Amino acid sequence: MSGGPLRVLLADDHAVVRAGLRALLEGEPDVEVVAEAGSGEEAVGLAARLRPDVVLMDLRFGGGGGVDGIEAVRRLAAEAPGVPAVMLTSYSGRADVVRALEAGARGYVLKAGPPEELFRAVRGAAAGALGLAPEVMNELVGQVVAPERELSGREVEVVRLLAEGLSNRGIAEALFLSEATVKTHLVRLYRKLGADNRAAAVSEAVRRGVLDLG
Repeated sequence: MSGGPLRVLLADDHAVVRAGLRALLEGEPDVEVVAEAGSGEEAVGLAARLRPDVVLMDLRFGGGGGVDGIEAVRRLAAEAPGVPAVMLTSYSGRADVVRALEAGARGYVLKAGPPEELFRAVRGAAAGALGLAPEVMNELVGQVVAPERELSGREVEVVRLLAEGLSNRGIAEALFLSEATVKTHLVRLYRKLGADNRAAAVSEAVRRGVLDLG
């Protein structure tokens, strides 16, 4: 990073989100937004040409057919080596966090988080550090400290069928199980997900990245 302002490239498919991020970042005296991209492909191309200090990359671009934020981060490594990316997302699910970090992301912040977390992650990535929002860090640490919260393959199947609206009997028939066994799986699911009903279990599974209903 040079001695001038920290140069940031914004990549998000929503113009309103980009405008809000630009306003936030440019309110900081040491930050300059040098370009905006509406897709993962565009972000990679601009990063290769402009060589920003940091790319702030949306995790999930809409529209279909294009690359998502994680694939865009992978491409950055090849087409704009040395340009770090910070993932920006509405989700703190462990699966997404792990995928992003494995792809090479240097930060992971939530859209609903306080601006200070965004600034810290962007500055940290530019300086070569790893910036994770507290909720994201807690998600990762919680899985290490309490691995029993990890769902089994069968439990993932059960919660997926829950999301489809199946009854206990419907789940039992779909998985060739007894209703009593399904109830046992549900009890364990609720405990691991910290939920007390079907809707809360599905919602928490989506938040963790176990389910993707998009």
